[in-house]
Amino acid sequence: MLQLTDAFARKFYYLRLSITDVCNFRCTYCLPDGYKPHGHSNKSFLSLDEIRRVSRAFANLGTEKVRLTGGEPSLRRDFCDIIAAVRENPSIKTLAVTTNGYRMARDISKWRDAGLTNINVSVDSLDARQFHAITGQDKFRDVMAGIDAAFDAGFSKVKVNTVLMRDVNHASLNTFLDWIKTRPIQLRFIELMETGDGGDLFRKHHVSGEVLREQLVRQGWQLQIRSRSDGPAQVFSHPDYLGEIGLIMPYEKDFCASCNRLRVSAIGNLHLCLFGEQGIPLRDLLADDMQQDDLMDRIQGGLSRKKQTHFLHEGNTGITQNLSFIGG
Repeated sequence: MLQLTDAFARKFYYLRLSITDVCNFRCTYCLPDGYKPHGHSNKSFLSLDEIRRVSRAFANLGTEKVRLTGGEPSLRRDFCDIIAAVRENPSIKTLAVTTNGYRMARDISKWRDAGLTNINVSVDSLDARQFHAITGQDKFRDVMAGIDAAFDAGFSKVKVNTVLMRDVNHASLNTFLDWIKTRPIQLRFIELMETGDGGDLFRKHHVSGEVLREQLVRQGWQLQIRSRSDGPAQVFSHPDYLGEIGLIMPYEKDFCASCNRLRVSAIGNLHLCLFGEQGIPLRDLLADDMQQDDLMDRIQGGLSRKKQTHFLHEGNTGITQNLSFIGG
């Protein structure tokens, strides 16, 4: 089988596929003023057939894992059809979604029946009032019910994403640890990243994940081996805990050395890095099944332009104006 490889011998097994830019939450670090269309409408986003074609091309190029992202992916009315379309590819072993969780309690069984294998839920605080303050939505209990529903539906593990913020949740590690002690949750702390619109927030709230890593190591947590299609988290486990802790630290030295993921935006552009470049248009090659070879050639050819590292350390966030672009 073909395998996507760049000029630095990094192999790409993992596609993050955005299916909408729309989100119904107003998280302080992402969309504090709510979603603004920026000229896009629901009809602008990749159609079901376009999603089927782009996922098939990546599957033929060695992709083993696809993550559906947004915005909030579950806002798509055809979300279950999208799951089924991606799962038509037998080489895609893992199909995940990153969601804010507000529809999980109602719909998680349908998503699993359609073929979803993994789920990530965003939970930045275990305090309902603080959750409301961060997200702009009084949905904490709904999201918690959704996590319970995921286990009831047969998911053996749920990943929870928590954006690490100074003076918001960085001192709450023990509260989170108590929560996952008897639950098979992988709690992933994600360092706050600077974006074009978020410089002031970044300077106020950024804290290195190294602070938590030192605490974890002191408490007997051990780093786990990473598999080739895993995301960027450093994952720690402890014999006394059913859950795990993940740390995503994009400002750490050599973070990009193990990059194994590419991204396609909701309007059909291939992004070689989550930060700093305009993207390679694919949509003109998604209109017909007969264009598959040309589509695969463009994806492969684009990888020659992938840089060795991002430029976050220099404060260069490129076109990334807010974290909704990153899509989980």
